[in-house]
Amino acid sequence: MSAVDYQASTSLTAMFFEQAARFGDRSFLWRKINRQWTGWTWQQTAEQVNLLARGLTALGVKKGDRILLVSENRPEWLIADLAIMAAGAITVPAYTTNTVADHLHLMNNSGAKFAIVSTRPLAERVIGAALSADHAPLIITLEPLNLTQDPGVLWKSLDEVLTLGAAYPDRVADEVKSQRRTDTACLIYTSGTGGAPKGVMLSHGAILCNCYGAHQFLLQMGLDDEVFLSFLPLSHSYEHTAGQFFPISIGAQIYYAESVDQLSNNMMEVSPTLMTAVPRLYEMMRGRILHGIERTGGFKAKLFARTLALGTRRYECPDQLSLKERFLDRILTLLVRRKIAARFGGRLKAMVSGGAPLNYEVGLFFTALGIRILQGYGQTEAAPIISCTQPCNVRLHTVGQPVPGTTVKIAPDGEILVQGELVMQGYWGDDEATQAAIQNGWLHTGDIGFIDSEGNIQITDRKKDIIVNSGGDNISPQRVEGFLTLQPEIAQAMVYGDRRPHLVALLVPDADHATRWANQQGKSDTALEQLEADPAFRRHISEAVDRVNRSLSPIEKVRRFTMTAEPFTVANEMSTPTLKIRRHVIMRRYGQAFDELYESAS
Repeated sequence: MSAVDYQASTSLTAMFFEQAARFGDRSFLWRKINRQWTGWTWQQTAEQVNLLARGLTALGVKKGDRILLVSENRPEWLIADLAIMAAGAITVPAYTTNTVADHLHLMNNSGAKFAIVSTRPLAERVIGAALSADHAPLIITLEPLNLTQDPGVLWKSLDEVLTLGAAYPDRVADEVKSQRRTDTACLIYTSGTGGAPKGVMLSHGAILCNCYGAHQFLLQMGLDDEVFLSFLPLSHSYEHTAGQFFPISIGAQIYYAESVDQLSNNMMEVSPTLMTAVPRLYEMMRGRILHGIERTGGFKAKLFARTLALGTRRYECPDQLSLKERFLDRILTLLVRRKIAARFGGRLKAMVSGGAPLNYEVGLFFTALGIRILQGYGQTEAAPIISCTQPCNVRLHTVGQPVPGTTVKIAPDGEILVQGELVMQGYWGDDEATQAAIQNGWLHTGDIGFIDSEGNIQITDRKKDIIVNSGGDNISPQRVEGFLTLQPEIAQAMVYGDRRPHLVALLVPDADHATRWANQQGKSDTALEQLEADPAFRRHISEAVDRVNRSLSPIEKVRRFTMTAEPFTVANEMSTPTLKIRRHVIMRRYGQAFDELYESAS
């Protein structure tokens, strides 16, 4: 493992070219093409970055120009991102799930002059937005569009731009040398959970600061020839930093997963050592493991249950295990935990959870099975890493200590404040929002929490999401929703109760579980849309809610609920690409249903 000198690095592009010169013909990027993993070396990647940067300059890209980047995770994403920066421009990543309206907002708000897009389906939405944009950007496509008619906007293929670059003078090294840590590297738009997305301006130094902090923390478990498996959207600041620039900084290899559906197979194929994921993925993985064990049954199920029980006790009460239990626990590591580890590729050092709070029970589940889960905390406005649990001292109920280079303090009202080079430069074109978020040099995160005696941050609430009931009690909806979605019967949930006497919920039943239940009951119609109205199915879901209520305080209990067969998705705008629910959209859609729950109770 050869990490860069983080303090001496002047920009992300300088860091990359330094590493490319160091590693040369060593493998760097991997993507599956025609069912075979195909690799790019560091030198090949650097050559492509250089050519594309020159091509962009030949097309008229100027320093500070914004360039939209719309692509699934693949080597060309990294190449395009670095080429944009190497040309002196600013990357504006966009989610592949964006609608035409979403792209239009980004184009108009950022003033993007160019857009790089990968496939024809993605290009169709980008072109649709460009046709209505204030100033239509020139579109560069990574793959042929095979158009039979002029789309009405200027566009060029990647090959054309690379050919332009080859004929253009090579001044990339001079541009990179002139760049400073204070230059804006990218403009990443927030997920829009509370309204229209805002463009977060992140400097080269902010992301380098994050990489340094992550490196110092992960050194505790040893860093060598690391292998990352990237599957979270690179358009999200979490993967952009932790899944791209941090691997670059330590000379790691990056494999791009085919899809979430193929993730398990890809893990066994590439044997990653480090991975990043959002809590919802861990919840889904836990559900699949438990369902698989339930189907297997018999002696294997008993061994698994014993492994889980002993692993839980070893974490929570290590001094209470008897000598016999310690011996049995070691045997179960050989019989059970090694097989679980093999399903994750066999070399996994840690999986890092971020993007939203990780339920304690989920973290404990994987910890008990021998899979190290590190919980990170951050937000786009902090590039995004603020803290992480230490590999050698995991405290699952916390989000760990601030990473080196980051200062954290708690405001009088309990809000978590952050200071350091990692803090954003502001929101693009929105001075009012910037001044509200950054006061006296401190980033106001909007999260409520405290720092415990060991220096770990514990988050208790989200300032904007706190429910204040009619009795004046403060309730965290995410905490209640987390318990609900851990039940096998419930896939998604939104809890409501602001200025109301008690909580109610909108539940999306788990479709697979509902089908299994219907078959067991001999129902002829197993469609979730039909089961919603089935009194027996409602009683079944009610039992799951009752289980959750038994573990909650009186003010947190869900008194009534309604169901919907329509999941919260990006397509219907009720979920962000990182699987956070968009409360204001759900309320707009189901507000009357929530009101009726209270009316029927009165």
